[in-house]
Amino acid sequence: MDVLTSIVILAIAVELRPYLPGRLLEPDAVLPSPVIYVVQGLLWHVVFALTAAYQPDRLTHVSKNLGSFTSVYMVGVAVFAGLLFFSYRETSRLLVLYYASANYIAMIGLRYLTAAHIVSRQKSGRAVPVLIVGTLDNALRVAQDIEEDKTSLLKVVGFCDTRPPLHAQLPKPFLGLVDRVDEIVRDHAIEMVIIARSDVVSQEVAPLDLQKIIRQLDEIPVRIYVAPDLYSLALVESDIQRFGKIVLIGLREPVIKGPARVRKRVLDIFVCLTVIILGWPLFVIIWLMVKIDSQGPGIIAVRRVGENGKVFRMYKFRSMVNGAEFLQDKVVQQDEKGEKIYKLKDDPRVTRVGKWLRKYSLDELPQVFNVLKGEMSVVGPRPEQPFITELYDHWQWQRVSVPPGVTGWWQISGRADLPMHLNTEYDVYYVRNYSILLDLKILAKTIIAVIKAKGAY
Repeated sequence: MDVLTSIVILAIAVELRPYLPGRLLEPDAVLPSPVIYVVQGLLWHVVFALTAAYQPDRLTHVSKNLGSFTSVYMVGVAVFAGLLFFSYRETSRLLVLYYASANYIAMIGLRYLTAAHIVSRQKSGRAVPVLIVGTLDNALRVAQDIEEDKTSLLKVVGFCDTRPPLHAQLPKPFLGLVDRVDEIVRDHAIEMVIIARSDVVSQEVAPLDLQKIIRQLDEIPVRIYVAPDLYSLALVESDIQRFGKIVLIGLREPVIKGPARVRKRVLDIFVCLTVIILGWPLFVIIWLMVKIDSQGPGIIAVRRVGENGKVFRMYKFRSMVNGAEFLQDKVVQQDEKGEKIYKLKDDPRVTRVGKWLRKYSLDELPQVFNVLKGEMSVVGPRPEQPFITELYDHWQWQRVSVPPGVTGWWQISGRADLPMHLNTEYDVYYVRNYSILLDLKILAKTIIAVIKAKGAY
């Protein structure tokens, strides 16, 4: 469809070029050779195939992957322009521009139609039938993830295990024991088997013999996958890499990497340099106000937990009395559940100028220098104090899988009005759904949140 779409769009652009803005051209002079149709058609297919743009996840979650698709598309445009430069240089440059713009819109539309088709295919019962081997927590989570993904082409048919489940409430029927997994696969026309191994020790279910299961399915045309029990670990996504003959699964790696990391870094530098160039007089004024209002430095450097748990010094305009950290134990409170509250609405340590700075989040401005140093990003989870991270549950460590941010998803969702545990859930949501478009959305909403000054203290 990409090949056909690009050829059709190019043909339309060629026909319309003489009537579009630009230097007047005769119809025969717009495209010097019909070979270009074939070249550009195959070009998109090759570029997308080499960059994994045809992976099912990217086709079914178009909005989430729009940023990466746009980057790949721009690479394709550059390659196409380069090929024309070295072959058919007389091709109209405006034609390439018109064609590239229209083709981009058409291909995005094609992907949304593809996603809609996949959803309708799933709803009509034509999804790939899946058998899950295992009935413990890991197997149930795998089944839940498949069922909740409305754009998935998979459909869980049932479960099998070494013993019938005694207590588990299975969302799909228990089809039999593992000893007859080959019969179950044939009887229910299973096309995919997911072996969901669990590290949880159970007296009710014996461990799965992976090698035995695979041997039973040797002669059956079925795909087999293993879902290791990684849910108990604070993971967001894992990479599989080969080092010689060794296959390794990455348990702690940067979540944002490759082109996405470059895009985020470019956005960070652009925003920070803009703030510094346009706002340096404000920096000076605030520094003087802080110094005049109370004794102590105008800018302080406080310890915060950054990406992958690395502690760094974060810059802020001082908004509390000098030495406020030594008074922490005297002002901390507890909620009705006994959870400690560290951020108070009427904290006696906050200075007069500090209240105004916090209201409009101006005390955060010096963090642009942390961003330039690469310790933070403009958008990301808030960098937490080390003594708070010591109280984290295991799942909460997911929030340090990306660089901490000056602003983030929780700030635009309630800021300081949210309790700490919800704060963390918002940050984990950001980590799992990161995209450059989400960053831009958060930046836009941050401006509105700061102007309203709601939930800031």
